[in-house]
Amino acid sequence: MPGNNAGGFKGSTVPHTYHYMIDKINALKAEIENLTASTPEEAEQLRIKYLSKKGSVSLLFNDFRTVPAEEKREVGQLLNQLKNMATEKINLLKQQAASTADNAPADIDLTRTATRLPLGTRHPLSLVKNEIIDIFGRMGFTIAEGPEIEDDWHVFSSLNFPPDHPARDMQDTFFISRNPVDVLLRTHTSSVQTRVMENTQPPIRIVCPGRVYRNEAISARAHCFFHQVEGLYIDRNVSFADLKQALLYFARQMFGPETKIRLRPSYFPFTEPSAEMDISCDLCGGKGCAFCKGTGWVEILGCGMVDPNVLESCGIDSKEFTGYAFGMGVERIANLKYRVKDLRMFSENDLRFLREFEAAH
Repeated sequence: MPGNNAGGFKGSTVPHTYHYMIDKINALKAEIENLTASTPEEAEQLRIKYLSKKGSVSLLFNDFRTVPAEEKREVGQLLNQLKNMATEKINLLKQQAASTADNAPADIDLTRTATRLPLGTRHPLSLVKNEIIDIFGRMGFTIAEGPEIEDDWHVFSSLNFPPDHPARDMQDTFFISRNPVDVLLRTHTSSVQTRVMENTQPPIRIVCPGRVYRNEAISARAHCFFHQVEGLYIDRNVSFADLKQALLYFARQMFGPETKIRLRPSYFPFTEPSAEMDISCDLCGGKGCAFCKGTGWVEILGCGMVDPNVLESCGIDSKEFTGYAFGMGVERIANLKYRVKDLRMFSENDLRFLREFEAAH
């Protein structure tokens, strides 16, 4: 037996016995099993230490040459097992260290609060508006938008408003300038429909969401600004029956499959015939209650067939094309859906009120 291990890991030419090699293999195995590395660089240093040409495992293979012939088979198998084990262990450490490095934040902002900040929620009007758009989107309607500051032509004249119509009065409209042309805040999003008709030939199928302004006293039931979603469909052979079916589908998607609708004759300058649409009160099931004022019905929107004069003023042949239009107030739909009694709450930004709609997302 050798008198010391001076040549054990240095490639000594002194003959080594079976027990000597087994002890060295077991010692290295135990050492490798407990290896750790926190970075890819540390894992690479371990590879160099154990598996490089001058590494501990490689040098042990040099000592293997001096093992007696009758012991070589068994010792050789154990050496190969040791090498495979070391390779697998170090590769695993490399993968783990690389994964940790990839997931580590590049920068840590030490000025950030350790307290979890509460997340905000979408506004109830945005929730309702998006639901309206989504329902009509399933029927093939696309979104169209336009400016809130408009001229008289797009808001009134192109939509068949007579020159002496009350809506042109200063009491109803916010005028910005009246010379040389009337410039005003739009009173409805029908102006967007006009702009689309001027620049697009049918078929046209759009919804126009947006904010509108009217010179009214602010109260629980009215405001000087509110939100609308209007719709327009123009094509060949469009009928009032098409309008009724589209609105019935909308009402049942928004308020429930048992909802009924009722169309009452009305008047709008830009549609003929025109109608107001009511839905059956979902509080009393149509039997009559305080909410529906005992009628069993609640008004939600206005609609009608596009007046031929409107089509012609926008460059569309009214003898070839027909269409329907409708418009609803988003606040009105939100009132019916969430039972909000005071319109002013939608614009006051009271966090207590807004948090009530977190579950509606």
